[in-house]
Amino acid sequence: MASISPPPAEPVNSIRHGGGVRDARHVERARPWSRTAGATLRAYVAILRPDHWFKNVFMLIGVVLACFYRPGAFGATTLAHAAIGLAATCLVASSNYVLNEILDAPTDLHHAEKRHRPIPSGLIWLPAAYVEWVALGAVGIFLATRLNRPFAVSALALLVMGFVYNVRPIRAKDVAFVDVLTESVNNPIRLTLGWFAVTASDVPPVCLLGAYWMIGAFFMASKRFAEYRAIGNPTAAAAYRKSFAFYDEESLLCSMFFYATTFALLLGIFIIRYHFELVLLFPLIAGFLCYYLRIALQKDSPCQSPERLHREKLLMLYLTVCVVAFIALMFVHIQWLYSVFNVEAAPVSPLWRF
Repeated sequence: MASISPPPAEPVNSIRHGGGVRDARHVERARPWSRTAGATLRAYVAILRPDHWFKNVFMLIGVVLACFYRPGAFGATTLAHAAIGLAATCLVASSNYVLNEILDAPTDLHHAEKRHRPIPSGLIWLPAAYVEWVALGAVGIFLATRLNRPFAVSALALLVMGFVYNVRPIRAKDVAFVDVLTESVNNPIRLTLGWFAVTASDVPPVCLLGAYWMIGAFFMASKRFAEYRAIGNPTAAAAYRKSFAFYDEESLLCSMFFYATTFALLLGIFIIRYHFELVLLFPLIAGFLCYYLRIALQKDSPCQSPERLHREKLLMLYLTVCVVAFIALMFVHIQWLYSVFNVEAAPVSPLWRF
């Protein structure tokens, strides 16, 4: 298990930082002229967390669904809008990441790995980090307004959730279970961003948005579970993340089961209501969740850092198969399925039928 060492206990000058106390020596080292230009630039890029941008692939399902329900919207213009939308989403997400890095720095000092992030390590000048946070959010929202109003509202919602999650007096990340639900709500927001990049005339099915939320909660609870087990000490875990004071392994496992079953229920409603051929995808999805759970149960599980899961080649291959199967089934009509299960076909025509 990862060992956790507390920050230096000797008396030092300290300042209040994001609701916590930071060692003044870190702040002194954070002055921009204390590092080479190259090292400083890498530090400021690192707090953008560009390795987390892969999460915005969740927009893809929104794009595919919008094209499915609005075939006339498919074309070169849609691809251009999707590219602009992806850029705007990455900028807004990075704005939230920078804010998270700033406000989490005091508690990151209690984590064996995160204490080496740029801000706790003293590589970042805090005033410049705040400027970076504001600039990224402003440019991201500006780009979002270039598409349409619903997309801009969705992008703003993603930015606001960064406040809700990180900033006091709410700071939802400190509240058990609420932390998972508020962070994973970014999944359905990303789906709407993909949808509105294609069309602004309707909203995605609510049952699918709910399913997206719950599968995100399952992944996030798995991350919490893996982190809690890796720390291996309730006191150290609570020092690193306040919500861990109210968690244990059993409660986290139960919450994962709840999120997974709720996801299955809402996805089932979507399948029956909108495109019954997707019922053939259920065994693949169930297997993927089981495989992900197995990885979460590993010692020092990679689920602690979802941005590194791309190194799990079998998991990525399985995920690719699921995504390809989903997209393919969205454009397939299998009449006998409706007869066997006595389900009426949805009135929506797909782009193509194979």
